[in-house]
Amino acid sequence: MRSRNLTVLLAAGALAAGCATGVAAGGSAAPVDWRECGPNLDCATVDVPVDHDDPGGDTVALSLVRHRATDPAQRIGSLFYNPGGPGGPATDSVRMIDTAAGTGPWSPELLARFDVVGMDPRGVGESEGVRCLDDATREANLATDLDPALPGGLPRGTLDAEVRELAEGCLANVDPALLANMATDDVARDMDLVRAALGEEEITYLGASYGTLLGATYATLFPDRVRHMALDAPVDPARWQLDPVAATTDQALSGERMLDAYLATCVEQGCPFGAGDPGAALDALVARMEAQPLEVPAANGAPAGRLDGAGVLSAARIAMFGPALWPVLTTGLLAAEAGDGSILLNLSTALAREPDGSPAGFGEANMAVNCLDRTVPADPAVHDANAAEIVAAAPRFGTLSSYLMLACASWPVPNPDRFEGPLDGAGAPPILVVGGREDSQTPYAWAETMADGLESGVLLTREGYGHGSYRASGPCVDTAVDRYLVDGVLPAEGTVCPQEPAPSTLPVTG
Repeated sequence: MRSRNLTVLLAAGALAAGCATGVAAGGSAAPVDWRECGPNLDCATVDVPVDHDDPGGDTVALSLVRHRATDPAQRIGSLFYNPGGPGGPATDSVRMIDTAAGTGPWSPELLARFDVVGMDPRGVGESEGVRCLDDATREANLATDLDPALPGGLPRGTLDAEVRELAEGCLANVDPALLANMATDDVARDMDLVRAALGEEEITYLGASYGTLLGATYATLFPDRVRHMALDAPVDPARWQLDPVAATTDQALSGERMLDAYLATCVEQGCPFGAGDPGAALDALVARMEAQPLEVPAANGAPAGRLDGAGVLSAARIAMFGPALWPVLTTGLLAAEAGDGSILLNLSTALAREPDGSPAGFGEANMAVNCLDRTVPADPAVHDANAAEIVAAAPRFGTLSSYLMLACASWPVPNPDRFEGPLDGAGAPPILVVGGREDSQTPYAWAETMADGLESGVLLTREGYGHGSYRASGPCVDTAVDRYLVDGVLPAEGTVCPQEPAPSTLPVTG
């Protein structure tokens, strides 16, 4: 499927690196051979079995990046992190840590007390990331003229052809054994081998979005090896795995609801886009860009491109990941009205390009994991009906949020022993679940279901908007997560945190 369709709903990163070798083919826990690879950073690779049922067989090299605890005397242990996707490289997140600036997904306290370990899941990033398509094909996909009036952005027959192209590319260009063993339970077993190689009896874990599914899977498979775990912006495991077509409807509705909130906030704050009616202005801009796209010159490593109506909608969908992007969206919409499409084009391709401007392979890894993890109906009529439902329920985002599971309906690599749980974490310590009342990707109801399904789940609610809460919505959530991961102190049952600061739609200045 075309890259903009494939990635518009899911988060990803890009760069990663690896160096040395750890666990042997048989799964024995040889110490990780770290090598310094940046300020307070170490890199390594760890070999794990491609097929955990065949521990003496072929191996896959997992890429690790570790940020060493900044207060070694108070070090607690290793904190594993997964940013979601599926398909997001965790090593990229660790490499972005800047302790001087206080940036990154972790608070200074967590950075002081833990070695933060990013492990790219098998088939993702530098862990032998799948490459089903070559860069020329990826660039052609990014240049595809998507039609915002058509479900999936393309005629139905063309969507089927794109599904075949992706499947054939994966079969031709990816080790078939790896392609068949990229499910979440495979990654959870990898994580436990890495834990052993690090010499840790237990791990602390923080997962976001899809990373919550990985965390719940690990806690279910290895409950006695969990010290503390926090799951931010969780999925509903049963709906995600057993009814993925319905889950895409949930996500489309969440994104549409967030866009409505953005537009309403724009009116309340008097933001300059749309002169009091930003919804009508957005629709007019989509129509105008679709009729006469803006040419955008190459800049900052990104190639030249075109902003059309589908690109405007894709940019808006990406901006719904969090209120921090709302001022950027407003600025981009105003610029596009004035003839400059660069901001919106950059937003629309944010998940489909690496930081150096090259086309990303995130969509391919994302689809490979999804198709192994999720029970997707083979009947095309189910997908057609779902597309119609999404378009009716989400008039602005629905077309480009349709047919996201179509490739999995005929995925050529089966997963006969799919692990479906229940993901209850039975026997693990209490697990802190953080759900946002309005989350553009993982609805609040999913957080409630995750917390209820865990044997000892504790739900912390965040008011406000955005995908994910920790380090994105103020000190109330941050303090609660830190206190649990560091000290094991849970927030009181029913705790609700405000969003701070309040979201702004005013354009970027300066």
